Amino acid sequence: MKGLLAIYRRELQSYFVSPIAYVVIGVFLIASGLVYYFLLNRVIQVGFQMQMQGMRGGMPQDFDMPGQLLRAFIGFVGTYVIPFLIPLLTMGLYSEERKRGTMELLMTSPLSEIQIVMGKFLASLSLFVLMLALTFIYQVATRSFSDPKLPWKIILCAYLGATLLGASLLSLGAWVSSLTENQIIAAVVTFVGALLLLLLNVLISDVGSKTGEVLQYLSILNHFDDFAKGVIDTTSLVYYLTVIALGLFLTLRTLDSMRWRRA
Repeated sequence: MKGLLAIYRRELQSYFVSPIAYVVIGVFLIASGLVYYFLLNRVIQVGFQMQMQGMRGGMPQDFDMPGQLLRAFIGFVGTYVIPFLIPLLTMGLYSEERKRGTMELLMTSPLSEIQIVMGKFLASLSLFVLMLALTFIYQVATRSFSDPKLPWKIILCAYLGATLLGASLLSLGAWVSSLTENQIIAAVVTFVGALLLLLLNVLISDVGSKTGEVLQYLSILNHFDDFAKGVIDTTSLVYYLTVIALGLFLTLRTLDSMRWRRA
């Protein structure tokens, strides 16, 4: 446990020593803030139009503005923002170590491979959760002014889905980073991999039934939609945990092969 914590602290500090953490957090907050502002205006306009139509027809129409805003915001962040920023968090996890030659010191240290893998993964996940948590103020502000108020469990469920989505891409990005010493290559390959997982959601409607069912299960966004709607589906939960475990396992095997070659 001490070894894992040492790697965790070392990796987390490295994010803030370099400009990576500040750039990623800054870009994420600017992008999410602008998106939230435009979505809020759009949802208010739609709600107003529905109210006017209801008044003309003599029947008021219910419109869940907080719920629609939350789903639109989390959906946009999960689809467009997170896949672009995750490669920036993972590209140097192992690539920089290999380039500087410090990876050899890690592999010959008393630390086990699993301590190294989990320490680095938890450090990148902590930074990602911090970024996501900073946007929670949007939900608090919206909830304080909305009536009826959106239940906290729906908001927390949506953020849980975003966290699982990010953790899945982080684990896969860490594996890619362990395969090369070039950070640019690691970032590009991670982004392309995330993009392919996103495109599976588009291909579902264009293929046959059986293939479509397979693609539907493999689609990372298809499982994310359930959480965005405030529903915790055990199938989606198992899917994300499986992807996270797979990414960590492949990273572990890569590090194990490095130690075996040096033995």
